Amino acid sequence: METKLDTTITWVIKNFSSLQSAPIYSDIFIVGGCKWRIKAFPNRYYNTETISLFVDVPHKESLPIGWRRHAKLSLTLVNQFSEKLSQLQVRQQWFNENLSSWGFPAMIPLTELHANKGFLVNGELKVVAKIEVLEVVGKLDVSQESSSVVETVDVNGFQVLPLQVEYVKRLFGKHLDIVSKFRLKNPYLKTACMNVLLSLIQTLCQSPQELSNDGLSDAGVALEYLIETGLKLDWLEKKLGEVKEKKKKEEACLVRLREMDEQLQTFKKRCLDIEDQISKEKQELLAAREPLSLYDDIDNIV
Repeated sequence: METKLDTTITWVIKNFSSLQSAPIYSDIFIVGGCKWRIKAFPNRYYNTETISLFVDVPHKESLPIGWRRHAKLSLTLVNQFSEKLSQLQVRQQWFNENLSSWGFPAMIPLTELHANKGFLVNGELKVVAKIEVLEVVGKLDVSQESSSVVETVDVNGFQVLPLQVEYVKRLFGKHLDIVSKFRLKNPYLKTACMNVLLSLIQTLCQSPQELSNDGLSDAGVALEYLIETGLKLDWLEKKLGEVKEKKKKEEACLVRLREMDEQLQTFKKRCLDIEDQISKEKQELLAAREPLSLYDDIDNIV
């Protein structure tokens, strides 16, 4: 199975309807050794009543004179009801000190955005950016920064965290048919399924001592859900059965140990009682063995 890697940035804008016309920015993130951020005009862009999205180079004044960077940009305004209705724009662009921001001023009209069609759900708007840095001119020397923007990596159509990439690649490599009948197409539901699968595997790798019966029951429910989505998880179903069996054996061992401990405590108490009786018997034995004296009787006669 071929493994494809790509960088994806997801920006969730909360309380979107309460925002004014001033531009807003995502946290700064790093792709290809370069700093980037997403810029949005939530109300209107100049005289157009549309939502506008741009990719922006932050802190351009700190970059060396003559800097340039060439990137392939992909900006998606996510429809949370239907992936097909999401609005996607793609372009290749050179950025420099005179053009540090580039994007798409008319993603969709504001009337459509607020028409309860899936773009704005619970006051949240989701924007997905993919940036591939093609060429860099000038020494940029940027370092990683903390950011609340979630950076994920695409592995065979599933978005995972960078630290999970190698494990997920091995998972696909070992179980080649795991997604052969997978039915979900929505990228966010696919990501949720992968997170559930990874959490389930991590749970079943725990010691039976760390697992509760309620936890195993929840694991069974999660596994049933994943199987219903079309994931081929017979190997994981077998693993769950083995873990449940080990849990039963652990509980049976604990019951027997408690019973034996109770028997041992009873036996120890009996031993203490016997030792006490032995001590008393020894005292009586010593008393019985003590010789009688006749001198006291002779003195009385005299």
